[in-house]
Amino acid sequence: MTYSKREVAVASGSGFVVSEDGQIVTNAHVVANKHRVKVELKSGATYDAKIKDVDEKSDIALIKIDAPTKLPVLLLGRSSDLRPGEFVVAIGSPFSLQNTVTTGIVSTTQRGGRELGLRNSDMDYIQTDAIINYGNSGGPLVNLDGEVIGINTLKVTAGISFAIPSDKIRQFLAESYDRQSRGRAAAKKKYIGVRMMTLTPALAKELKTQHRDFPDVTSGAYVMEVIAKTPAEAGGLKQHDVIISINGQRISSATDVSATVKKDETLKVVVRRGNEDAILTIVPIEIDP
Repeated sequence: MTYSKREVAVASGSGFVVSEDGQIVTNAHVVANKHRVKVELKSGATYDAKIKDVDEKSDIALIKIDAPTKLPVLLLGRSSDLRPGEFVVAIGSPFSLQNTVTTGIVSTTQRGGRELGLRNSDMDYIQTDAIINYGNSGGPLVNLDGEVIGINTLKVTAGISFAIPSDKIRQFLAESYDRQSRGRAAAKKKYIGVRMMTLTPALAKELKTQHRDFPDVTSGAYVMEVIAKTPAEAGGLKQHDVIISINGQRISSATDVSATVKKDETLKVVVRRGNEDAILTIVPIEIDP
């Protein structure tokens, strides 16, 4: 999938078809706040897509294309049946390399959101060592039966990647279809355009080995990615920053950041960047699903 204001692609991600009439599941951060979404199928055919529903907290989105024929569908498996040690396959288009497949094993099926600080603090994520890079986001993680058991969502470092479990996808789709049948759109949501996770002493130690200039802090919200053309980018937030306070309140987790974004109109953000502190102003926007 590519997204543009003109005919120039400015971002990319992956997704998978869940209905013959062209409904596609992807990550919310892949399509949220995009002026235009285009989908390219494996056949090479391209279509404009409509965003049908977005759950930014769970990082799941549903989009739709109008294809002239019925599309092949990937079936959802039950992530609750998944066990550590099982082989999985990640499918996507990392770095715009289409139809790329990587393999790995499931490290754990219950890496809690509260532990990681990932968007939805009450959700357990699937941790895998399958390689997930830029452009893989939104693509399916499948078992050896060819069933989708998760959405590839993020990579922390080599050998540590996370996927949203298929049981959560199934719940989102059921609620989305209900909203659509009742003619109710999803509520507007505050958005700054950043992907982050809670910084723990163990994670800080690992990141220090990967990035020599990583700051000497062991708590806060670690910025994994700043989405282009968003309030976070406009405010000066950068990848590998560690958010340590917002509006005078100490930040100890990514959940703290999400809670502040929801309630405050303007954010005075203090980040540790290298061994210096930077003070940024970020103004969240409201996005339509």
